[in-house]
Amino acid sequence: MTVLNAVLVGLATGIVFGFALEKSRVFEPGVIIGQMQLRNFLMLKIFLAAVIAGLIVLAVINGMFGVKLSLKPLLFRADIIGGLILGAGIALAGACPGTTLAQIGAGYRDALFVLLGGLAGAMTYGYFDAPITAMLAETGDKIGFDTLLGLPFWVTAIGFAALLSVGLWLIESRQSWRAEVGADHDGIMEGE
Repeated sequence: MTVLNAVLVGLATGIVFGFALEKSRVFEPGVIIGQMQLRNFLMLKIFLAAVIAGLIVLAVINGMFGVKLSLKPLLFRADIIGGLILGAGIALAGACPGTTLAQIGAGYRDALFVLLGGLAGAMTYGYFDAPITAMLAETGDKIGFDTLLGLPFWVTAIGFAALLSVGLWLIESRQSWRAEVGADHDGIMEGE
């Protein structure tokens, strides 16, 4: 793939992602904070749908076209500490890294500070990468569920997609996404 083709594919993917993000209203601070407070689950539903779609796409490109996948090793300490820091930041800011630009585009002025904070955090991490990596160093195995189950990746991916689809259906049947968006699309449910 040429650089131009890669850029065009990236732009097309970004446009589709941005459109879906805006239409789902997941970028709204009320939706994000509601998810962190376990009051609504619109974000979880959208992300589960994305994981399901991703599993199906990966199953197809692996099973039909033989594309090899490169697993990232599981690093427990780094993943847990990083996840807690990221989650705390999301809960405090009402924004996550993927939604900040959508919030800026929608006119949320606070999102500018979230963007600047994210850039400052990335720069700081860049300067302290070596000591942080040394502190959290551990060896993780590159093992996937397909290897554990002794099945081809595409079979495992379709199986997990089916299980997650059932879970998504159960969550949605408990409370519809339409009720979670709210009448004025701010993520606040009726009666709050």
